[in-house]
Amino acid sequence: MDYDDMLDRAASETSDVTGTDERLTVPDPDVRQEGNVTVVENFQTLCNRLDRTPDHLLQFLQREVGTSGHIDESGRARITGSFDAARIGDAIESYIEGFVRCPECGLPDTRLETEGDVTLLRCEACGARSGTGGDR
Repeated sequence: MDYDDMLDRAASETSDVTGTDERLTVPDPDVRQEGNVTVVENFQTLCNRLDRTPDHLLQFLQREVGTSGHIDESGRARITGSFDAARIGDAIESYIEGFVRCPECGLPDTRLETEGDVTLLRCEACGARSGTGGDR
């Protein structure tokens, strides 16, 4: 069997990566101000849709907006400072690009893995492994 035959055979036996990132529907952040604190009311819902831990997403948001925050007993993110929904939404989009979407195929079927001190993004759809946007 020559190379072209083997390539054709491999292509016919390999499943196609199908689908789009349209499956990833993330609601807009529901943000309100409480004095000098920005409360993200639907923070837990955002974490569930992204399939990421609340602590990981909060840590990223804190870095993106340059402030501190915590998760209250109701699962809401409370971020010190005044930030509008657009600013929080932009930060979440950055998170999605760095920690959710596969840089190879663009699908959201990923999970985070830690090897030593490095966090890797592993795609369940195409098998790609890459460093995350958080390794800056």
